[in-house]
Amino acid sequence: MTHQTSEHYFDTVVIGGGQAGLAVGYHLARHDRDFVILDAESRIGDAWRSRWDSLRLFTPARYSSLPGMSFPAKGCYFPTKDEMADYLEAYAARFDLPLQPGMRVEALTREEGRYLLTSGNDRLEADNVVVTTGAFQNPKVPTFASELDPEIVQLHSSEYRNPDQLQEGGVLVVGAGNSGAEIAVEQAASRRAYLSGRDTGRVPLNIGRSVFWWLLNNVLTVDTRPGRKMRKGALAHGAPLIRLRPEDVIAAGVERVPRTMGVKDGKPVLEDGRIPDVSNVIWCRGFTPDFRWIELPVFVFGEDGYPIHYRGVVEGEPGLYFVGLLFLYSLTSSLIGGVGRDAEYVSGHIAARSPSRPARWRGVELLMNAEQKA
Repeated sequence: MTHQTSEHYFDTVVIGGGQAGLAVGYHLARHDRDFVILDAESRIGDAWRSRWDSLRLFTPARYSSLPGMSFPAKGCYFPTKDEMADYLEAYAARFDLPLQPGMRVEALTREEGRYLLTSGNDRLEADNVVVTTGAFQNPKVPTFASELDPEIVQLHSSEYRNPDQLQEGGVLVVGAGNSGAEIAVEQAASRRAYLSGRDTGRVPLNIGRSVFWWLLNNVLTVDTRPGRKMRKGALAHGAPLIRLRPEDVIAAGVERVPRTMGVKDGKPVLEDGRIPDVSNVIWCRGFTPDFRWIELPVFVFGEDGYPIHYRGVVEGEPGLYFVGLLFLYSLTSSLIGGVGRDAEYVSGHIAARSPSRPARWRGVELLMNAEQKA
């Protein structure tokens, strides 16, 4: 069947319906802007539902709310991944945000002063585009991973669901950030578990509560020397631990070991030359950004693949914005409770940039026509 191309124009298109995209939508709605939120998943929150089974948020409920709606739990409670997914779905419904699920943007270009977004047979034009897909697209695995003995089970953290995926024997978890530490602790309950990587430090949110959170928001930012130093470390070596303490990892029976540097005779080799006896390896080294679908001038991105911006505003490409990136402005920028401030800043920039147009989205069915839905 041949589908006709469908074209639509909006003042602003938000790409990504996760926590960052919803927070941007909340603030755009407060400015009465004409916008739509596109999400590749079929259901809001599915990006969380697809994570490993035992995952809980790294931050407690008191720091895990989006603007305008508190997370429905006691402040000290650490929500599960499914509870967070349901919260995001309820958030979108409460504020009647204009969401279009099942739309993956395949290309973003610019023509005649407007942005052009392509998704299948749909073409959208916009004066402003906010990219909220994050930078977690390509799982990061070292090149030497292919040299491991094929009998060793290898998984990236994005593929890991539960211990049943592994075979008998020890497991080497490579990457000592939040995901690596959490997965290593789970594995240590049933097998010998090694956690390989540099100590990324820890953010003790239980100390000082609101005062400490304020410091993370306002001191550890790209505008301060300590913040710039921490941002450099977080991008290169992983973010500091939040929910777990280093002593919790050790108490669970996890053995901390140096970085994994290569392979010898099909076995992983540590920085100190040791070869741990393992039958499984879980790569928790994060992700690399993949913005190749953004077909705009090269000065939008730096050599590291991340956009060149200040607080999410791309000065070299007017009308283009990013929200939800690691350390976009502060240490809390990629956390649920911190993304709202960045969303507010970007939305305010959009409102100040161009005259408002009547918002068309309330109660209106969005993009896909009946033929495309069939």
